[in-house]
Amino acid sequence: MTGELRIGTAQRRARLGRRHRLAPGHAAPDSVAGVVGVADALVALHATDPASVVLAVLARSDAAAPTVERALHDERALVRMLSMRRTVWVTALDVAPVLQAACTLDVAAVQRRKLVQHLERAGVAEDPAVWLADVEASALRALVARGEATAVELVTDEPRLRTRIVVPPDDTPQNMTSRALLVLAADGHIARGRPLGGWTSTQYRWSPTSAWWPGGMPELDPAAAHAELARRWLTAFGPAPVADLKWWTGWTMARTRAALTAVGAVAVDLDGVPGVVLPDDVEPVAQPEPWVALLPGLDPTAMGWQDRGWYLGPHKAALFDRSGNIGPTVWSDGRIVGGWAQRADGTVALRLLEDIGTEATTAVHATAERLSARIGDVRVTPRFRTPLERELTTLP
Repeated sequence: MTGELRIGTAQRRARLGRRHRLAPGHAAPDSVAGVVGVADALVALHATDPASVVLAVLARSDAAAPTVERALHDERALVRMLSMRRTVWVTALDVAPVLQAACTLDVAAVQRRKLVQHLERAGVAEDPAVWLADVEASALRALVARGEATAVELVTDEPRLRTRIVVPPDDTPQNMTSRALLVLAADGHIARGRPLGGWTSTQYRWSPTSAWWPGGMPELDPAAAHAELARRWLTAFGPAPVADLKWWTGWTMARTRAALTAVGAVAVDLDGVPGVVLPDDVEPVAQPEPWVALLPGLDPTAMGWQDRGWYLGPHKAALFDRSGNIGPTVWSDGRIVGGWAQRADGTVALRLLEDIGTEATTAVHATAERLSARIGDVRVTPRFRTPLERELTTLP
């Protein structure tokens, strides 16, 4: 039910610019702490496409790519983990246990059940669940002994990871390696570490989670974790409709409402759309100075809400693929106004989909030039290609 409190679209855009570190004066410094601050500001960084992690930080900080890599792999101030909506994220170490208890353990239970079913169909062992647990324990011991290892190396140590299963719907036989390691990771025993290549690589070495938490990842009460995640999400993305939090977390509506009740969320009218906001966040924030930004595909800001009309406008067809993944976007003062792509020669090409005025247009082009210089010799192709991104990479 719509509350008497009103927070309009202009205020939502102002909060987005400030809290997502996109407006002038809010960029993080070039330090590991600055990189962690960016992740904290967004709860977590979308990491299904590994390049998005680095590009999301570059858009919100003075940090260079090596600083992001140092935060991830040398100082291990961040961890890459499976969580909300069975998606890969990068988050700070104090946030990871919240995500684990609030979302990842549910993912782990579903994935374990599916893998046991696949093993049953393949006729593996009299009791596939017990057999799988034994394989996991063996693989974990091997990983602890190595310190870090690729999937191929772990299969050498524990050949049962290569067991063949048949997976619906096409029933194509495949090794269970990646699914078994996914379950081990979702249960909090292992995590993706240093990539085999550069920061755009999708192949990783695995490490035991003791590399991040010597005593093991802290275990939190699920209900408390639900409330804490709801609080963090509303701090970063609120005010917003309840359905947006439900979608972002992958929770049931009952769990979503319980978490919002626990944090004392209050009803708010979002220009005619019912929403919620934290009780200490009802006062207006000052409008930031004008800003522009080039955000990568799957950026956590662009993918932070299910209802995107207030910042996306009419540009969905050009900027999303058929599965709902957003490509690289151009932003101006809290709304999407175009898209961009990196060409083979390293230049950043862009297209504005609406008139944003001479000053903002000039700022967008200057930002594109700076981004090209900061990316340097690395070539970035989004994992999920979108119509405008494809077009920009092929135009002369």
